[in-house]
Amino acid sequence: MTSTPTTPSAADHTIEDAQREREEELVQRVVDSFAGTPDDRLREIMGAAVRHLHGFLREVRLTEEEWRQGIDFLTAIGHITDDRRQEFILLSDTLGASMQTIAINNQAYADATEATVFGPFFVEDAPRVELGGDIAGGATGQPCWVEGTVRDTDGRPVPGARIEVWEADEDGFYDVQYGDGRTAGRAHLFSDEDGGYRFWAVTPTPYPIPHDGPVGAMLAATGRSPMRASHLHFMVTAPGLRTLVTHIFVRGDELLASDSVFGVKDSLVMDFVEHPAGTPTPDGRDLADRSWASTRFDVVLAPGDAGADAGADAGADAGVDAGADTDGR
Repeated sequence: MTSTPTTPSAADHTIEDAQREREEELVQRVVDSFAGTPDDRLREIMGAAVRHLHGFLREVRLTEEEWRQGIDFLTAIGHITDDRRQEFILLSDTLGASMQTIAINNQAYADATEATVFGPFFVEDAPRVELGGDIAGGATGQPCWVEGTVRDTDGRPVPGARIEVWEADEDGFYDVQYGDGRTAGRAHLFSDEDGGYRFWAVTPTPYPIPHDGPVGAMLAATGRSPMRASHLHFMVTAPGLRTLVTHIFVRGDELLASDSVFGVKDSLVMDFVEHPAGTPTPDGRDLADRSWASTRFDVVLAPGDAGADAGADAGADAGVDAGADTDGR
């Protein structure tokens, strides 16, 4: 007597009852091996990891050759990872695991701004600019005026909020990818007494994630693009409020629906208005000889106890660990 698998994707596999029981008995034995784990949370995580891993193996009926290929893939990821490049984070990003973790830990709260992936190019101790300053620092690209407010979910302005911003230049490279010690396309500033902020940047452009390693090979083998939609990074922190790590994206970018790390959310897509050369700028900057763009991004911060706090320190550590691949993008 035989029975059909419970998972539709395994419909082509017919498994004898005795074989199914043997597989299930192994799963339980492995789960039971962690029963003595002193930490309750670790015991829960290990048990779930074992059940889901074995569930995957059984669903696809993984062959031994495929298992070896998987081990080789993970080994290659380990070999390419160093203090400048974190290929495991890249794998997490491209599998949507990073975004899923963010979704779990930044639950929707009122009209609070949505979070998205941190990315691998954050650098601590970015220079401070005053309100209306230029974060470009020599980064090439079309000048872009960015302004907005920081408020809480009750609509109250948040003065003194720290706003970290960073972005790639028009060629799709972050400053740290050049390897010459430059600081460009990044800075921090603070909101004014009314919660307002404003600065000059460069208009975001698309760029590929580092794709010269195992993750890039995986994307190529599956017909996926390494390209990220145009975006500008923000991290906003204020006492008593949930840290926000997010991007804003350029409306009309053809990559919005295929961002390689699944970071795009509709609420984060903004209008970037083009202005011809000679159009007066909000702060009187002389741009008579070139066009410029402008956008508005109003930030709403959730209370600090509204779900898990993204954590500025944890985020900063992730950014440093992810590193910047100076040989790739």
